[in-house]
Amino acid sequence: MIKETFASVWDAIEDQPADAESLKLRSKLMGALERHIRTEGWTQAEAADRLAVPQPRISDLMRGKITLFSIDALVTLLLRAGLHVDVSVREAA
Repeated sequence: MIKETFASVWDAIEDQPADAESLKLRSKLMGALERHIRTEGWTQAEAADRLAVPQPRISDLMRGKITLFSIDALVTLLLRAGLHVDVSVREAA
């Protein structure tokens, strides 16, 4: 049995590096939005109202259903929450 090591769980899950990067980015965006909602003390209904989405969409977010969210959708939600999104690009390791 060959033991493999990966830089992240997303690298282990996805065969294609681009797919793993997309998951990493979506995970960071989702985490930031979830933390903001919790920090503000919003209920799911309040968050849905403030972010202009149905409450089940917030439930999906809070339960980490990453495959249901695109990067574009997450950026839109973060901006609606009053947050700024900053992107950094660097050489691959």
